[in-house]
Amino acid sequence: MAEAFIVGAVRTPVGTRKGALAAVHPADLGAHVLKEVVERTGVDPAAVEDVIMGCVSQAGPQALDLARTAWLSAGLPETTPGVTIDRQCGSSQQAVHFAAQGVLSGTQDLVMASGVENMGMVPMGANVQFAIDNGLSLFGDGWVERYGTQEISQFRGAQLMAEKWGYSREDLERYALQSHQRAAAARDAGYFDKEIAPIAGVSRDEGVRADTTLEKMAGLAPLREGWALTAAVASQISIGAGAVLIASERAVRDHGLTPLARIVQLSLVGDDPVYMLTAPIPATRRALEKAGLGIGDIDVTEINEAFAPVPLAWIEELGADPATTNPNGGAIALGHPLGATGAILMTKLVHELHRSGGRYGLQTMCEGGGQANVTVIERV
Repeated sequence: MAEAFIVGAVRTPVGTRKGALAAVHPADLGAHVLKEVVERTGVDPAAVEDVIMGCVSQAGPQALDLARTAWLSAGLPETTPGVTIDRQCGSSQQAVHFAAQGVLSGTQDLVMASGVENMGMVPMGANVQFAIDNGLSLFGDGWVERYGTQEISQFRGAQLMAEKWGYSREDLERYALQSHQRAAAARDAGYFDKEIAPIAGVSRDEGVRADTTLEKMAGLAPLREGWALTAAVASQISIGAGAVLIASERAVRDHGLTPLARIVQLSLVGDDPVYMLTAPIPATRRALEKAGLGIGDIDVTEINEAFAPVPLAWIEELGADPATTNPNGGAIALGHPLGATGAILMTKLVHELHRSGGRYGLQTMCEGGGQANVTVIERV
């Protein structure tokens, strides 16, 4: 049976919306991590058969097939094509899935999975602005017939989750504080150093607030009157890129590559698009069942902290160990550069498994439309 291996995983530091990375063109962000993976692995870049890049707001500087533009911007061979994909927040995790599936199918040997988003240069929603400006619906008649005209948004979905699982504002803020504390501790201990490729003079994640407190969070206004959600319990608007090189057994042998992890399971599930953010729960159940594993077998989990209710409900429903779930903080502290986050989380997961000596890692994230990817890997 064919195997697929992760042989390189690199990310930029995650920048804040108005930080030092705000002026870096998305193609240059992507080029930076693509080139870094090539250099760190020593692979012949001409042997890379495709570049699959996640990007959500494909408008302006992020339009025109950013994957291809980034690869060429890195000075890499013109013979390698690229394709840019959008599965909302899971775009670059889906890029990992597509790359691994190409290798597992036997049709490809080396595929680069990546993701980029500069939310300072290209605001979230820029790619739907034309519809808004021209009074066009984002949903067709069939959607309206099925779901009505109720609000469909990640913000409402997070609030609905908080209400369904009974999480108070204080519950959410305690989780958010933990995210910052874990991220600050990991950063200061140098846990991220090996996975980060510094750029534009930035070598550390910009969004971590080591000095935040529950008292400071309590002073923020809710996102909407009566809601438990505030900006403190949501992921930060961010800038970043990540890249993961997937290789077959033949490519590992022929190119003298060193596997970091083996792909164990790739799963994808859809759930209620109104709640939107709940799909990691059934998706994880399916992935574990297919992999023949239990939640207790997972040594490290990276679940995207789009909003605090997402990991809290996932932990509760799966019976997961909170200590091994986002052990080095998540997007509440480190940021969420939309299309890049999947590749960034996979990079974090691979390096944390090697640092901690764990065997199995699991990555999952909620996505627009009520979807979730789950990737299970085994450290090599």
